[in-house]
Amino acid sequence: MITKKIQKRLFGTNGVRGITGKELTPELVMKIGASLGTMRKGRIAVGRDTRTSGRTYINAIKSGLLAAGRDVVDCGILPTPALQYLVKEQFDGGAMITASHNPPEYNGIKIIEPDGTEMGDEETLKLERLIFDEPFSTHTWDHIGHDLNAPRLIEKYITAVANHFTGKPGRGMTVVVDPGSGPACITTPRILSLMGCNVITINCILDGTFPGRLPEPSEEGLQNLSSLVVSSGAVFGIAHDGDADRAVFIDEKGQFVEENQEFAVVAQHICRQSKGTIVTPVSTGQIVEMIAKKENCPITFTPVGSIYVARTMLSLIDQGEHVIFGGEGNGGLIFPDHQFCRDGGMSAAMMVLILASTGKKLSGLVKQLPKRHIIKDKIVTPQGEKILEALGVFYSQNPIDRTDGLKVFKDDSWALIRSSGTEPILRIIIDSEKRETGIAFHEELKQEIQKIVQ
Repeated sequence: MITKKIQKRLFGTNGVRGITGKELTPELVMKIGASLGTMRKGRIAVGRDTRTSGRTYINAIKSGLLAAGRDVVDCGILPTPALQYLVKEQFDGGAMITASHNPPEYNGIKIIEPDGTEMGDEETLKLERLIFDEPFSTHTWDHIGHDLNAPRLIEKYITAVANHFTGKPGRGMTVVVDPGSGPACITTPRILSLMGCNVITINCILDGTFPGRLPEPSEEGLQNLSSLVVSSGAVFGIAHDGDADRAVFIDEKGQFVEENQEFAVVAQHICRQSKGTIVTPVSTGQIVEMIAKKENCPITFTPVGSIYVARTMLSLIDQGEHVIFGGEGNGGLIFPDHQFCRDGGMSAAMMVLILASTGKKLSGLVKQLPKRHIIKDKIVTPQGEKILEALGVFYSQNPIDRTDGLKVFKDDSWALIRSSGTEPILRIIIDSEKRETGIAFHEELKQEIQKIVQ
């Protein structure tokens, strides 16, 4: 079970990310490919999202893999969970070129293990040693790998998600899908159509300049989706991030469903089908734990990051525990009977099933949840560790969880303060029963941080 993060030199919580041509260069990507090819034998699948720099970096990583003697299958443009599913089913590893929710000028790499999960900390450290410290392997002319283009493999993922649900539970439902010009353009509308839904789309043309909205599916950026849901009479709208491993929802009234509420709605449904453990990071809203307890399902907390959730789920299963669900409070949900990674397409399909099986509207399901208030803030500072240490002393009389950063419990509230793994930023999440209590806690924290950095 994963209880502690390991600091890495290049890889962050979810792979490598950087601005194209600055932090992320073709030379670096080629070295990552050659190092991965040195570590992993067999056939390696690669894919990318729609970013304009994607073609450059997919060729760079293929060059490194081929030079290391690996055979490479290029699956083209597809969601990260689609590539993860394909790797799990038929490959020896994978590499996804994506910067997920970051703006268009960014790109990145996620390394996928044979079981479809992202590479864990220990193996990533080995990979980084090859990249920075040790010579990776390159082969002579007669042992260079072979490459193959296989863009139609994506059909296997689409079919697998749709066939996970018997019959056509979406029959009679109108759903609006906003893939944000990302790779979900070619997956989520198809999945929901196969489930019987009448699908309307917006921002559904593959375009790495993201003309309709940025890759982060924020409430502010989804106003057009919200309006279309209401005007079309849809049962809900769904939007994805840049690589479609996350999904967020708009209810039938055009209201944004906060991601922790989304998690709680899905968790409640799954708990009522089968009792078992839910796994989630310490950053997830209290509402999820409240629902789990109400449904008599234990919950296990991990450091922040989907890889820690996935690997903890696998570890608990190896120990004989029945794990039924996992994910993060950012719209990234993990369905273990499908695969051990965040999957936005599966989240969309599951919401169709929930509405069909309950006969309720999404707004009604959200309204029945416990009421909690969340404040999110970030402070740009290079003194993250100093601040965390000082806050630990200041709140030493309060219950504290140090799984990831500092989680301080106070009355009916908690605050999580943690340093970003990739930027000089201190992230703050406050979860409270009463809005005014959370605001007061937030102000207290900001005042203490100000004293520390002076």
